Amino acid sequence: MIDKKELVDRIEKAELGNIQGDKDVWEKHIYLGDNKVLIVGYEEEESSDVPEPEEEIVKEYYWYWELRDSRTWDVLFENHDKIFSFCESEMGTYSDQERMEDVVGDIDEAEVCSWSEKDLIEDISEDIADNVMEWLTPSKKD
Repeated sequence: MIDKKELVDRIEKAELGNIQGDKDVWEKHIYLGDNKVLIVGYEEEESSDVPEPEEEIVKEYYWYWELRDSRTWDVLFENHDKIFSFCESEMGTYSDQERMEDVVGDIDEAEVCSWSEKDLIEDISEDIADNVMEWLTPSKKD
């Protein structure tokens, strides 16, 4: 079985790929052996607001992870609890932070997204690994 340190390393270094579909979804597929694959990804939270042109848009994303059977793709365990989320802001055609600041002035994204502190995989990889290690460890009967 994989140890936690190796799992954290693989979670952080695996390639993140865009999943084709209606939503903005990105995933990493990490094959663990024993016909198991760990999927770590994030997706955009659906918004009911219709933005006005040239209005700042804040997009919220949340991290999720799943353990699946690599042969059947059946979900063995999943965490879609939305406990780790982050946001990005856009204005009109400007999504690059510095270009946006040129248009609207100095913006600190931390102020716009004050709760957004888990946007990098390195921020949450240990938490994910802890959860996955629990899934991979057979429960002991008393």
